[in-house]
Amino acid sequence: MYPIYQNCPIFKNDKLTLRLTCAEDTEALLNCYSDEIAANKFNTDNCNDTFLYSTVAQMADTVALWQWGYETKQYVRMTIMLNDSGEKIGTIEMFNKGTAMHYGVIGVLRIDIMNPYETKDVLHSIFDLAHTHFYRSFGVEWIFTKLTETAKLRTEVANDLGYVHADNYHLEHYYGRHIARNYINE
Repeated sequence: MYPIYQNCPIFKNDKLTLRLTCAEDTEALLNCYSDEIAANKFNTDNCNDTFLYSTVAQMADTVALWQWGYETKQYVRMTIMLNDSGEKIGTIEMFNKGTAMHYGVIGVLRIDIMNPYETKDVLHSIFDLAHTHFYRSFGVEWIFTKLTETAKLRTEVANDLGYVHADNYHLEHYYGRHIARNYINE
């Protein structure tokens, strides 16, 4: 298994910090998960939930589920925090999905952020952290993310960073970026 499941690091760039989501994040994350506009961009594929909540109890149950997912080495859910204010603006999830026909080993990246932070600079910072750390941390060749019609700006940013439509993937609206396109090395 990957070292990220033994001791989850904190990832940071000039704008954002990612760290493992914990119970103390619950109330702050409700701001994201009660945001109906943001929820329209969440990737809920293979989930039995819409991730749209109105109570702290609902959010607490989900945070506990995410902690269980980490402990059982299924996925890593990290809280996204602004460095200048410490505000918790959402979460990011990543997991190794295994080998997908035509692609090799893929990881699936889910990004859930409050609508006011769905901006080019925040999205670039999120993708920057994923590209810098997640290929190696999860042992993947590709990072796939879901980009629907409701996520126009997110799609624009991803395309700028080399994401291409995953034509042969079994789920709709997925775009992928191969490690060879890692812009850090360009």
